[in-house]
Amino acid sequence: MDVVIVGGGVNGIGVYRDLALQGLRVLLIERNDFCSGCSAAPSRMIHGGLRYLENGEFDLVRESLQERDALLRNAPHMVRPLPTMIPITSLASGMLNAAAHFFGHHGKPANRGAIPIKIGLTLYDWVSRKRRAIPKHRFHSRRITRRTWPELTQEARRSVVYHDAWISHPERLCIEMLRDTTYAAPGSVALNYAELRNCDGRFSVIDGPTGEVFEINPRVIVNATGAWVDDTARTLSGRNAERMVSGTKGSHLILENAALYDALNGHMVFYENTDGRVCIVFPYLGKVLAGSTDLRTDKVARVRCEPEELDYILGSLRLVFPGIDVSPRDVVFSYSGIRPLPMSDADFTGRISRGHSIRRIAGAVPQFCMIGGKWTTFRAFAEEAGDEVLRELGKTRRISTLDLPIGGGFGYDETDSGALSACGSLAPDRVAHLREHYGSQATEIAAFCMAHNGRELTPATRYFDAEIAWILTHEYALTLSDIVLRRTDLAITGQISGEIIDRIGAIMARTCGLTTTEIEDQKQSLTEELAAYHGVSADMLAARNRKDSLQ
Repeated sequence: MDVVIVGGGVNGIGVYRDLALQGLRVLLIERNDFCSGCSAAPSRMIHGGLRYLENGEFDLVRESLQERDALLRNAPHMVRPLPTMIPITSLASGMLNAAAHFFGHHGKPANRGAIPIKIGLTLYDWVSRKRRAIPKHRFHSRRITRRTWPELTQEARRSVVYHDAWISHPERLCIEMLRDTTYAAPGSVALNYAELRNCDGRFSVIDGPTGEVFEINPRVIVNATGAWVDDTARTLSGRNAERMVSGTKGSHLILENAALYDALNGHMVFYENTDGRVCIVFPYLGKVLAGSTDLRTDKVARVRCEPEELDYILGSLRLVFPGIDVSPRDVVFSYSGIRPLPMSDADFTGRISRGHSIRRIAGAVPQFCMIGGKWTTFRAFAEEAGDEVLRELGKTRRISTLDLPIGGGFGYDETDSGALSACGSLAPDRVAHLREHYGSQATEIAAFCMAHNGRELTPATRYFDAEIAWILTHEYALTLSDIVLRRTDLAITGQISGEIIDRIGAIMARTCGLTTTEIEDQKQSLTEELAAYHGVSADMLAARNRKDSLQ
């Protein structure tokens, strides 16, 4: 085995893909499900990082814009342009504060006015001028602003619209990269629910579902465990090292609020809260995504959106859309994660770099630790780590992934649905569902569903029962949580109900040969997970049963 990668989030999967395509034998190990940690809790923006210009991180912005545009090309079925509006309440506010940052000031920024925003967006457009994938920014007068967003706060004198991008199903994109790698490099293997152990310099893998233990002899280890990178480094090296990561907690809400959805008019709104923290709100899969918090945390553990964070996010929405009633009753789902940021003494968490770096820990088996990074730049970070590993092994790069399509992005044509229609009398909403989830691979799933007499899970969802069976046999899913939280959007869009859980459990029992007791245990585990970490109680699941029956 050439390389073992520990950590199956987006960075670990990115490195796995990159190195396997260079002809190396690579093993990826994830102790839970793939893309189940911080990688499952992003803002779902794919962006250049406009505010990083204020921190002077021009190289990071350049890289982020390159990677944003690459994802728009390589995964067009999941990554799409996102028109973004910034409300402007002043002319020159924030200029002195931004300048002070270059001289070592790390406090919170002042309210950004029209002039610093104009300077930032001009730089933003200039950096991406050579391979421009989306329109340049434009300013709007007060009259146009009020006409386009009538519910916007009266404090907004004008507005500016620029474009970034959003990702519909980040967890699914990770699964597609794994599937691509399986086909292109069958000598490499990815395992979820497994652990790497080090006993006196001898490494072994423990397979969680079976309990089997396998000894391995890697030449290199890549530590891609995100917020857990320090703990993993100590475990695998057998010694303490200087701390590399300082996490901040970010929470997001998914709201069902028709007035707020309509008020956005198809745009993300990028605005400032009273504490200087940048917040976002945008239409997401028929609901509204709002966030986020940015709280320092010294304890590395699974986290949830706490009541004070919920109040913070809802309070910020009332500032930008004061006439719209938003309340905790609108929240259909919440999620949180710990951003694995580089160590920093910045007073204001927004000033901590979202850049990335790699640290080598020497040993009989050298360990390369991936520090920092953000979702948008995972491919560039993976390629950087891949180059370090190739250099260590005396190998040369065969291929770059910069222009390599991902999964359903291969041969995807957004306007062509003819192949799907040929699979049978699929309703337009089912065709749209399959294309949005699987891109060019939708025809394969549709044919499978037709061949297996696929029927809808419930009238309220667009998923087929046979589609769930296909996911179980093709997408590394081992538990009900894998299906509900990461392979589908049933939970995050507020569709999940007790009835749907029961039906998916029955499909799992048939497809995977699980006993009644095993399925009941998984149902209980999922129900507890939804309540503990996503704000979806058992009472909410029961209420949605009644809603399903009325569809």
